[in-house]
Amino acid sequence: MTIMYEWRGDFESTDVNILHAEAFGHPVLDVDWLTRVRRHSVGWVCARRSGELVGFVNVAWDGGVHAFLLDTMVGAGLRHAGIGAGLVAEAARGARAEGCAWLHVDFEEELAGFYFDACGFRATSAGLIAL
Repeated sequence: MTIMYEWRGDFESTDVNILHAEAFGHPVLDVDWLTRVRRHSVGWVCARRSGELVGFVNVAWDGGVHAFLLDTMVGAGLRHAGIGAGLVAEAARGARAEGCAWLHVDFEEELAGFYFDACGFRATSAGLIAL
C-alpha cells in the first residue's frame, strides 16, 4: 500500500467532512475546511492512496513558534497501518520548515501510545477548560 503525504495539499472540503465524520463518529457536516485551514493554520497534511484522501491533520499555530495538531484522522479501514504516524511526521517537518519550534498535541487517554510511542511526543503538564 503506497501512501503519499502532502504538506498543504489540495483537497475538497467534502472529502475532509466525510473523513472527519468517520474518524470521530458523527454525522457528515458541511464545514468549509479549506477556508478554515487557510485562515488559522500554518499548514495541514493530506494522506492519499491512489488519489483518495485517506488521512488528514490540521496544523494550527499562534503566528509564531508554536504549532498545534488538530483533527488527526485516518479512514477506519486503514488505521493501525502507520498512516497516522506518517501524517504527524509530515506535519512536524512542515511546521519546522515554517519556523515553528514546538509542536503541541492534546488527546484522549486511549491515544497516548500512538502519540508518545509512534510519534515521539513527550508528556508535559497542561490545562484545559471546557467551554
